[in-house]
Order: sequence, then structure tokens, then C-alpha cells
Amino acid sequence: MTRSNVNLESTESALVALKAFFSIMTQWRVSEEEQRILLGNPTNEVFETWKCGEATSLEKDVFMRISYVIGIYKNLMTLFPKQNQANEWLHKPNKAFDGSTALGLMLLGQTVHLREVRRYLDAQL
Repeated sequence: MTRSNVNLESTESALVALKAFFSIMTQWRVSEEEQRILLGNPTNEVFETWKCGEATSLEKDVFMRISYVIGIYKNLMTLFPKQNQANEWLHKPNKAFDGSTALGLMLLGQTVHLREVRRYLDAQL
């Protein structure tokens, strides 16, 4: 399935995207509060629904955010030989982000910050 033929309005797409997101968050040791920020600050009720795997659809912005997270994860797994190294990279200060961590930049909450981390990693490949 290519990006062009993914139905962003389908329940199946929403559930697959959220399952991937929450799996990555567990590996990265990201708190629920931070997860909410990365997802665009949904209400507590919506967030809990998503965590329980009961989503029926997602807005385009949420899909975009999850897409960036998955891309970041994929790039880290390519760049680092061990999964724990890939997972730790997000939590280490980085000169490319003015001494902040990649996760710290992503937690500024705007989609552009997720994109910036993704593009940085794309350039490292």
C-alpha cells in the first residue's frame, strides 16, 4: 500500500497508525503527557480512546504527526546498529538542535518540529 492509496479516513488506517505510534512511544520511554503533545494535544477522553484501540478516524494533522514519528523511528533503526542506541539518541543533547534533545524539540508541539527532526535524520542517511 502506497501513501497515495491510503484512505486516511478509514478506521483500519487509524488503528494501524495508532498501534505503531504507541509501540514506538513504549520503546522510546515517552510519558503519556508527552505522547499527547506529540499527537497534537487531544483531549484526555480522545487520547484514552486512541490508547484503547477504539479510534474510528484521525484528522490529517494527527496522521502527519504519526507519520513523522514512524519516519524518525525508521531512520534511527537504520542509523544505529542496536535498538537501545537508537532509542537513547532522542534523549541526548544534540548540537543540531541548539543543545536540546531531539525529543525536547519534538515536544515543542508543532508539526514543524517533528518535521525538523525527521529531515535532520534523513540527511544523516
